[in-house]
Amino acid sequence: MRSIVIMFGLGGGAIAQAFCPVWSPARAELEMAALEKQLSDWDRAYYEQGISLVEDERYDALEKTYHDWQRCFRPESDSRSPALAKSGKVRHPVAHVGVKKLPDRKAVARWMVGKQPLWVQPKLDGIAVTLLYRYGKLVRVISRGDGLRGEDWTEKARHIPAIPQQITLDDDPLVLQGELYLKMTDHQQASQGGVNARAVVAGAMRRNESSPLLAQLGIFIWAWPDGPEKMPQRLQQLSKAGFSIMEAWSKPVANADEVADWRERWFHQPLPFVTDGVVIHGTPVKGAYWLPGDNTWSAAWKYTPLKVSAEVRSVDFPIGRTGKTGAVLNLLPVQLDDKKVSRVNIGSLKRWQALDIVPGDRVAISLAGQGIPRLDEVIWRVQKRDRPPVPDADAFHALSCFDYTPACREQFLARLVWASGRQALAMTGVSRSSWQRLMQAGQLTHLFSWLALTQEDLRKIADLTPARADWLYHQFSLSRRQPFRRWVKALGVPVPEGALNAIEDNDWSTLLARREEAWQQLPGIGKTLAGQIVRFLHHPQVQQLIAYADEARR
Repeated sequence: MRSIVIMFGLGGGAIAQAFCPVWSPARAELEMAALEKQLSDWDRAYYEQGISLVEDERYDALEKTYHDWQRCFRPESDSRSPALAKSGKVRHPVAHVGVKKLPDRKAVARWMVGKQPLWVQPKLDGIAVTLLYRYGKLVRVISRGDGLRGEDWTEKARHIPAIPQQITLDDDPLVLQGELYLKMTDHQQASQGGVNARAVVAGAMRRNESSPLLAQLGIFIWAWPDGPEKMPQRLQQLSKAGFSIMEAWSKPVANADEVADWRERWFHQPLPFVTDGVVIHGTPVKGAYWLPGDNTWSAAWKYTPLKVSAEVRSVDFPIGRTGKTGAVLNLLPVQLDDKKVSRVNIGSLKRWQALDIVPGDRVAISLAGQGIPRLDEVIWRVQKRDRPPVPDADAFHALSCFDYTPACREQFLARLVWASGRQALAMTGVSRSSWQRLMQAGQLTHLFSWLALTQEDLRKIADLTPARADWLYHQFSLSRRQPFRRWVKALGVPVPEGALNAIEDNDWSTLLARREEAWQQLPGIGKTLAGQIVRFLHHPQVQQLIAYADEARR
C-alpha cells in the first residue's frame, strides 16, 4: 500500500512524521468509520460496564492509529476522545494535565534544562483519579475522564483500604491526584510486561457491584496542587497522612543519566506495582492554571514496549532454494528495543493465507530469540482487502530453477547463495549482492555457469571494480579444488550431513550408481528420503549440471 508523509508540529515545537495512506475520501471514511465503531464499542464496555474487551496495548495502538488518520483526512476535526457515561460526570476541582512523553535520553536531557530541582518516580500503569478531602474527610473520588470531568467513584473508594477515609492534613479543601494501581508481589516489568493491570483496575472500579478486587488496589499520589513546594516536605506530609508508598519511590535527579539509571533499575527490579516508564517532576504552577495537555513541569519517559504495533505496507513472497514459498511483511518502520524493524518473516505461504494479512492491516510484533522480529497477532484489518498476487506454488519445487529465467530469479539466486556459502563451496566474500550483479550483467545462465567466466569477462562488468572482479575470479578458481563432498552440497543434493560424511564416494559416477537400498544404509536416510535423492540425481537438468561441473573442474 502506498503512503505519503505529512509533517505536523508537536507541543514543544518538535516535528513528527505521520504516514498517510493514499486512500480516496470514500475509502478513508470507510476505514475510519470501522475503527471508530470498534473503539467506541470497547469504550462503552470499559467505561459503562467495567469490562475490558481488549488488551491495553492493543487499544492504545489502535487509538493512535485513529488519531493519525484524523490528522491525515480530518485535520480540522477535534481529536477523538473516549465518550464517558452520560450520567455521573463530576468536575475535577483541579484539572488533570497529563504528561508529555519524551522519546529518548536526549529528549529527556533537553527537557530538564533549567528545571531543577527535579525528582523521578516510577510511572505506574493504573487509573488516574482525584481525591478530594474536606475538613480531613474523604468526600469525593473522581476518575480522570477527559481531565476536566470524570466519573464519581466515591462509593467504590470507600471499599479500598489503601485510600484513607480521614487524614490529618490542614489544607481545606485538599486536592490530591494519583494512580489507582493493582498491588503486585515482586513484579518485574522486563520479563512480565504489563499483565493488563490497568484493565483490571478499571474493571473493579466500574462494576455495578462491589468487587473483592478493590482490596487489592493501592494509591500512588503523584500530584498535590498548591501543596508544599519542596518534594521532601510533600512526601513527608503525605506519608503522615497515610500515603506512604511514594517516599521509597521518589528520587532526586540532576541529569538525564541519573534518570536513565533509575529507569533501567526499576525496569528490572522486583516492584510492588506494574509500571510503563518513569515520570520526572519539577515545580508545578498554581493549581488554578492547570489545564489538560498544558503541563510544562513534568514529563514521562516510557519503557520501550516488549510488543509494538506496525502497519503492513506490502507483502513479499520469497522463494527459497528448495522451492518453498515464504511470506514476509514489509512494515512501516517501528522501534522495538534497540532495533528498527521494517520486515517480519511470518513463515510459509500457507500461514499467510490462514492469517489473511493485506497491506494496511496492523500487526503486533515482538522480538524472539537472538533479537529476530516475530509476528504475534493481527490487531486490525482494513475493510478493503486488496490481496497481493501469489506465486504459483506448483511451479517451484526441489527440481525447479537450475537455469536462470525472470520467473526463476528468486529461487535461482537462492541456489547460488547456498552454493557459495560456508556449508558448500565456502567462497569468501561472495555474497548475495555479488551474484545479483552477475545476474544483472547477463553472465549467468545456469547454476554452475560462473565456472566459465574468465578474469577478463568479470572485469568488463560495469558494477564491478577491477579489484572486486579479480577477487571473484580468485574465489571461483579456488572452488574448483574444493573436496567432492562440497560440490554435492553446492548442487543441493538432499543428503544429510552425517550420511554425506559417511560415504567414501569421491566422484559423480560412483554417487550416481547408488540405488535406493544403498542410500538407506546411511545414517539419517529412510525409504522416502532415499527415493528423493535418487530422483534428484537422475533428473535431466541435474545430470547436465553434474557433467558441466565435472568437465569444468578438470
